[in-house]
Amino acid sequence: MASADYLRTVNGQAVSRHELPVVSYETFRWTIINTVKAGAHLSALPVWRPDPEEPLRILAVLSRPLSGDLLLVSCHLPEPWPSLTTDFPAAHWFEREIAETWQVRPESHPWLKPIRFQHSHRSPASGAVPVGLTGFFRMDGAESHEVAVGPVHAGVIEPGHFRFLCHGETVYHLEISLGYQHRGIERAMAGGPGPRDIHYMETLAGDTTVGHATAYCLNVEALSGRSVPPRAESIRAVAAELERIANHTGDLGALAGDVGYLPTMSYCGRIRGDVLNMTAVLCGNRFGRGLVRPAGAGYDLDGALVETLLDRLDAVEKDVTGAVEIMFDTPSVLARFEGTGTVSTAAAREAGLVGVAARASGIDGDVRRDFPYGHYRLARPEIAVGSTGDCFARAYVRWLEIKESLAFIRRQLQELPDGPVTGAAAPARGDMLAVSLVEGWRGEICHVAVTDAGGRFQTYKVVDPSFHNWFGLALALRNQQISDFPLCNKSFNLSYCGHDL
Repeated sequence: MASADYLRTVNGQAVSRHELPVVSYETFRWTIINTVKAGAHLSALPVWRPDPEEPLRILAVLSRPLSGDLLLVSCHLPEPWPSLTTDFPAAHWFEREIAETWQVRPESHPWLKPIRFQHSHRSPASGAVPVGLTGFFRMDGAESHEVAVGPVHAGVIEPGHFRFLCHGETVYHLEISLGYQHRGIERAMAGGPGPRDIHYMETLAGDTTVGHATAYCLNVEALSGRSVPPRAESIRAVAAELERIANHTGDLGALAGDVGYLPTMSYCGRIRGDVLNMTAVLCGNRFGRGLVRPAGAGYDLDGALVETLLDRLDAVEKDVTGAVEIMFDTPSVLARFEGTGTVSTAAAREAGLVGVAARASGIDGDVRRDFPYGHYRLARPEIAVGSTGDCFARAYVRWLEIKESLAFIRRQLQELPDGPVTGAAAPARGDMLAVSLVEGWRGEICHVAVTDAGGRFQTYKVVDPSFHNWFGLALALRNQQISDFPLCNKSFNLSYCGHDL
């Protein structure tokens, strides 16, 4: 791989898009395959048309944890184009998205079908695409049958269709069909940055408000050359870790409920609310809306608020420790968690899993440490890694992350830097490209922004961690009892809306 074939950058840095080399498709393809074999991860694969007269452009964002940098590789997209998936399975979902969005077929793709049932950029005036009307895998034979669940579910959860191919009670494969709440957020970002954008980002995946708002702000700050005051960086990091604690606590309670262990379920539901209320102390909103803003934070903390948060942190730590440790000390719980829904390290790596799901399978990766941004450049939490890849590992990694986040927040509140919480305003520069990576509570969040000559968004791409991990849930169900699905599903707890965008 020659250095002339790619552009090297780092997390949250803007580069001139004219410096991005355009290579042949074969060079593009083998650069991706060889870089991934060397330990890189495909973080994003956006396609856009730089000019109405130009062919489609495809960009691979390859994040390299060993060197802490990003390789950007670009080419004109052939029509049709040879699929990457046969050599690089983690491209599977990306190629389906491109085929749906741009009506360009990746040849030899093993199972090409829509993932969001959205309008194509090339035929925006056509009628609505019926969501869920597509071909599904089939399995014939004695005692084989299919179980279809959703898109409407019994609980108060988002819509999605799950189709189990079973032999008796054993699941041979789970096919997942989403797209029931596609909102066109990426298309709405064209022409930005604008005042509405931050609200799109905060509601893109409602339980990841701080994560996506931070990724967006990193890109806007890079494109405009704005800096963030240290005090604001610290407040953002506190909010991000509160978001992690609240969601992990809720997930541990839900996992306990799925195996009938009601004490932890009941306690964690209340404790999650206590953590959300701490975020409300920060900014007046339990999900962190209004807190992360370009070049700063929307709210400051005074001494009294810091003391309040520290007191509440002590109470949360005491309560969550009691509620969770009793669960992990209960043999009947462990008997249901251990060995259920296992995803091997090799399978997780091949599928491109990220975040808790990847770390539980033994992949030692975390954006906060590997591609540090904001306050994580100065203060990095310890990274928890499991080894068994089962429901137990996905639960226990969450518990270890809760404990580390509690300690991390306490240190930041006690050492909060002095100074302002907002920086100077500046417009985005023209003909630039920026990539931001953030470790949300589910895992890696990637945003890619490209501006035109006037500094407006020509394209804006969002990759939620759920986009990488939904196929991991399908892998976890293979050869499991169908009754294990609720437990496996909770152990991933992926976002429907974050996927559908």
